[in-house]
Amino acid sequence: MKRVWNASAWAFVVLHILALTLGLFGLLVAIPHPQIFAGDPAAMAFYAKAINTTGGTGMILGAIAMVLFGFASYGPRRTIVFFLAATLISATAELTGTKTGWPFGGYEYTTFLGYKLLGRVPFAIPLSWFYMGFASFALADAIAAYRGWSHRTLWSILLGTWLLTAWDLVLDPSMAAPQMQYIHFWVWHETGPYFGMPLRNLVGWFATGLVFIAVGRLAWRERAAPFVTVTIPLAVYAANVVWSMVLSVSAGMWPTAIAAIALSLLPAALALPSVRVRKLASA
Repeated sequence: MKRVWNASAWAFVVLHILALTLGLFGLLVAIPHPQIFAGDPAAMAFYAKAINTTGGTGMILGAIAMVLFGFASYGPRRTIVFFLAATLISATAELTGTKTGWPFGGYEYTTFLGYKLLGRVPFAIPLSWFYMGFASFALADAIAAYRGWSHRTLWSILLGTWLLTAWDLVLDPSMAAPQMQYIHFWVWHETGPYFGMPLRNLVGWFATGLVFIAVGRLAWRERAAPFVTVTIPLAVYAANVVWSMVLSVSAGMWPTAIAAIALSLLPAALALPSVRVRKLASA
């Protein structure tokens, strides 16, 4: 059964990356230039349908991929516990944030990502917290285990939270950049020093990630997590960081893309030796 789950996870990783790629085409080509489809009524109908309904598709596919990875690698119980912690805690933080401005600052989601929970938070947003949080934790735990760090669980939680927050350093500026005049995923109701965003957004990201990763991991009630192959989490994590980098570069935000290489991709790559060791051990 684990082989079926793992093979299925890879299939959804491919679909996830394809959805991200098509999303970039839509954001950078299709939406700014709708005249491309003007001569074909069927193409225009498809264009309108895609713009209005498919914003969260990549997030759904990413969540499915990581659930299947979790079933194959950590087992259903651990995966479901982490999924519930991630989605419920992040949804609570997002609903609170869009209502009160805490913990992220004053912001409001647009309609681009589809149906909203309580009319405020797109349903796919907690799924994105889950799949990137789970990927970040898996990579961090593999790094801590491979390097033999003392207090492995603590390091996996802290490093996993860092990897999640480092992704946000490039994600948030691009998703609401004024330069992206054709589409915004959300809009800010206050400004700050980090590319127009308040610094408490980053603090809120770290705090939210820390809480759900810690709860999701500690609720397993186990001293050490299984040592798993993290090729799938690395693929999912890197694909999402690169997606955000491309969007940032298109908006002229080169510093965030450079920061993403140094602060997220390179630390995540520290998990690569653990992949090779795991393959040798299972050979």
